[in-house]
Amino acid sequence: MKQRIWQSMICLTLCAVLAMGWQPPASAAQGILDVDSSYWAFEDIQQSVELGYFYLDNGEFGPTEEMTRAEAVVVLCRFFGWKPTLPAREVYQDVPETMWYAGAIETAYLQGAITSQASNFRPDEPITRQDLAAMLVRSLGYGTFAGLAQELSVPFQDLGANTGYIAVAYGLGLMDGATITTFDPNGHVAREQMAVILMRLYEKLHGRTPSGWVGVISSVEDLTDLTGCEAVGISALRLSYNGSAQLSLNMEDEDVALARDAARSADVPQLLHVAGGPYQLRDNAGEMAKVLLQAVNAGKYDGLFLDISGLTTTPQSNELTALAEALREGLGKKQLYLAAETPSWHGRLPGYDYAALGEWVDRLVLKIDSPVGVVAGMSTAPLEPLEETYFALNRMRGLVDAGKLSLMVTSTGTAWGNGVEGEAVTGGQISQLLEDQWAQVYYSSRYACAYLKTGDESLTVWYLNGQSIQERYQLARLFGVNQLCISTLDSTLPDLMDALP
Repeated sequence: MKQRIWQSMICLTLCAVLAMGWQPPASAAQGILDVDSSYWAFEDIQQSVELGYFYLDNGEFGPTEEMTRAEAVVVLCRFFGWKPTLPAREVYQDVPETMWYAGAIETAYLQGAITSQASNFRPDEPITRQDLAAMLVRSLGYGTFAGLAQELSVPFQDLGANTGYIAVAYGLGLMDGATITTFDPNGHVAREQMAVILMRLYEKLHGRTPSGWVGVISSVEDLTDLTGCEAVGISALRLSYNGSAQLSLNMEDEDVALARDAARSADVPQLLHVAGGPYQLRDNAGEMAKVLLQAVNAGKYDGLFLDISGLTTTPQSNELTALAEALREGLGKKQLYLAAETPSWHGRLPGYDYAALGEWVDRLVLKIDSPVGVVAGMSTAPLEPLEETYFALNRMRGLVDAGKLSLMVTSTGTAWGNGVEGEAVTGGQISQLLEDQWAQVYYSSRYACAYLKTGDESLTVWYLNGQSIQERYQLARLFGVNQLCISTLDSTLPDLMDALP
């Protein structure tokens, strides 16, 4: 079931091209006459032809020929699996309905890849690098990031218009600069360059085998099936402090035994999950490491999943780094997962040395900010909004090896209204609310987060559903991150679990 749902989401994203099976032309199998195997872009050109994104003309690719704006749109439609509309309708004054590219341009417009801010499209003009960046980002559905990304630092000194789109395309690793300090936004894009950019995107989404998912068990009530789980953290203990580092019970022994039995039956590695805050993180990392290692060894766990939230100062950051180093040495080959809160667009700057922590852990689990606002009198409280996820992943570039990162997603919801502010709602409770015929269900494409209003509209519940998970995993993959972490594995929404890789 999970595999079937995961494959179905491909139709909503770039992965559509695989599921739909865009057929390459017969000439693709005949070889490319004008591109030698030693050519710098040969492999990307060859793959883009084999996948049907480019067609050959009498066996020739024409690598250095400049792409026109119309040709770029046609190629993007092939890449994303968007079928041109037939018959085409006029969207721009200079794109007659009878032109061979008219249907692709209309489709790209309907998909949001291009806009109608101008009455003319200029289909025969060479496409510029900045226009291609904008088309790519919009095609991915990340147009809202562009406005925010204008605030981000980029190395290019020659930017004017489309700065946000260029920042996102660069941040995702799709387009490089012409030099270290210039992007050449008005430069033209050759066919070979287009092939390289598309194959970068293709590789990010399809080149690495999905690592899968991990999760945390804090209760055994309605515990989900652990099949396919890479590792599970069992919240048997929590950090405490009474003059020295201590651990206190967080789950009843019977529940811990049931959780471990479930993990053992699914052949899933068991990590001792321990949570705490800055109060418990005092100035003796060595002593705390001893306490944690003793608990891991006594319980015969396969590793440790440490989650210390709320750090804000440099001393706290240094203490956690020292703790991670001591744990790494003491755990040996056992796994070490460590959760860390991430910076946000809204100015949150937690006290974690991400680069240093990345040196000692097997996985650094990123906890994305979930800011709360008010729009038209309604509390807007999306969980780990997609734009915040982008910001956090972008900040991790160059700091932590992407293969060591895991993205935490919240499997519970939050309720707002009628005197309730952010009250936790389990997946089971959300399922019951969804069965109410009077419930109004919505999905915010900007935040990639679902929400519902009860029949009397007294409550609004924000939650992540299957589509939310798919969108976050796609974004994570674009940054090279191939693992999701489920915040709690009890009473989860079925379609959320089915959407996991």
